[in-house]
Amino acid sequence: MGAPIQTAPSGPLHAKGRARSPWPALIVLCLGSFAILLDATIVSVAIPTVLPDLHASLDQAVWITNAYLLVFAALLILGSRLGDMFGARRLFVIGLVLFALSSALCGAAQTPGQLIASRALQGIGAAAMAPQGGTIIRMIFPRERMGTAYGIFSMMVGLAAVSGPTLGGLLTTNLDWRWVFYVNLPITVVAIAGAYRYVPDLRTVRRHRLDPVGVALAAAGLAAVVYGLIEGQRYDWGNVGFGIAIPEIIGAGLAVLAVFVIWERCQDEPLIPLKLLQNRTFALLVTLAAAMQFALQSMLLVNSFTMQSVLGMTAIRAGLTSLPLTIALVAVAPLAGRLTDRIGGRLVVMGGFVAYAVGIAGIALVSSVHATPLNFAVPLLIGGVGMGAVFAPLTTESMRAAPLDQASSVAGMLNVARQLGATLGGAITGAVLANRLASAMSSRAATAAEQLPPAARAPFVAGFDHAASGGLQVGRGQSGVQVPHDVPAVLVPQIRSLTNDVFTHGYIAAMRPTLAVSIAILLIGAASCLLLRLSRSAQPESADRNSAHVIKEPALADHSPA
Repeated sequence: MGAPIQTAPSGPLHAKGRARSPWPALIVLCLGSFAILLDATIVSVAIPTVLPDLHASLDQAVWITNAYLLVFAALLILGSRLGDMFGARRLFVIGLVLFALSSALCGAAQTPGQLIASRALQGIGAAAMAPQGGTIIRMIFPRERMGTAYGIFSMMVGLAAVSGPTLGGLLTTNLDWRWVFYVNLPITVVAIAGAYRYVPDLRTVRRHRLDPVGVALAAAGLAAVVYGLIEGQRYDWGNVGFGIAIPEIIGAGLAVLAVFVIWERCQDEPLIPLKLLQNRTFALLVTLAAAMQFALQSMLLVNSFTMQSVLGMTAIRAGLTSLPLTIALVAVAPLAGRLTDRIGGRLVVMGGFVAYAVGIAGIALVSSVHATPLNFAVPLLIGGVGMGAVFAPLTTESMRAAPLDQASSVAGMLNVARQLGATLGGAITGAVLANRLASAMSSRAATAAEQLPPAARAPFVAGFDHAASGGLQVGRGQSGVQVPHDVPAVLVPQIRSLTNDVFTHGYIAAMRPTLAVSIAILLIGAASCLLLRLSRSAQPESADRNSAHVIKEPALADHSPA
């Protein structure tokens, strides 16, 4: 079980005759986390420019995005345990260094293969870094300030998720696609320097071990499940080659994860604290974190199509249209964290889920082929309030529930849950949207075709059937439907006009039931908050006294205002 755990003194800890505020350390952690989460969304906007520049195929373009996400998700549990073994700050810095080097390699890539390999290396750095931020916050802040700290941290996490497409559009339009990677360099350099200056090297006294078998099982299972969910829509949930189908890949991944759970139950020190999952409140918090990311990814995907493909906005204008959501998120997240410190997180989380559901419902209601950015302002503002009210309390209460020597494992579990939630959100939303859009376009195309000469009607309808089966593409005014080459020139303007009408109106009809899936999940999440049993943060830190940390650098004192 490792060395016996020593007890720490209560109150601010001192070393070398002085105390250090934890707030600069929090800023450093926010910078690092902002970079890795920004990279999950910023690249997608640059893909149309990358394709011709590197002579990449569509399959390679998909993996420019997915290589990062797949490696990131698969190695999160390993990153958590390495943080336990070698220190959270050390892994945070190692992850930053890997992320910076791989970002430079991404920007300098001359072939699609080089870019994909560099993106995978970025995923390794991100997996090493991601769990450490939440762990360090758990160590350096007292319980009564934890909500505020996680509120600020969550603000940066949410900001990275929603600002990626806007920043990517600005960089790609005004500089070059390579700058969506080079922008990481100054952020990571500042974060590395700040980590050594402000983040203490704090570790639990308990000695941890790696468990290579558990790591291999977790990585293989997560990789298979995430791969299947990411690639499912592209392969129409069928065969990917060699007689292997997407459901079989996902099923194999789930089977490996089941073996992982059985293996972990037999270990003295499991990689994931399974006993915590037996606690209803903790298990529900982890599930709610996944549900929140599901809804976020779904909303981002649908909004991207609505604003760019249907309304013809540029990526920059679409990002500016989403500004109310960003502003509300940034403003509310720290307040929600502070409120969690005072009254607990249950009511805050419940209200946030309801507000977010109302915001998404508002987006569905105001969307039309004639919508303007102003139409989206109020729903996005309400949605941003809901997002801000959920992120911080979920993280705060989850981390409070864990003993200090399990903080890294809990942080890893939360990151895995969020990643799986986001992947599920993208996969299910894409599948539902494609299904509903195919149906809506087919019905509307049959009606619109009556305006064409009889000889042009069947090819017109068939064009939409082909486009629907081939998938959607995000871009300005793209419908994925091509005008047949044998159409008389005099009919081309009319067919183009009808094509745009069928696609845009069909999309609006399809996106509403698609968003209804996320709305239902959010409302179920809000109702399930009634099952949470959360106590206020002012309770004695008895759990922390039993899993204290060793002070490796000057200790931290809370110098925040009351």
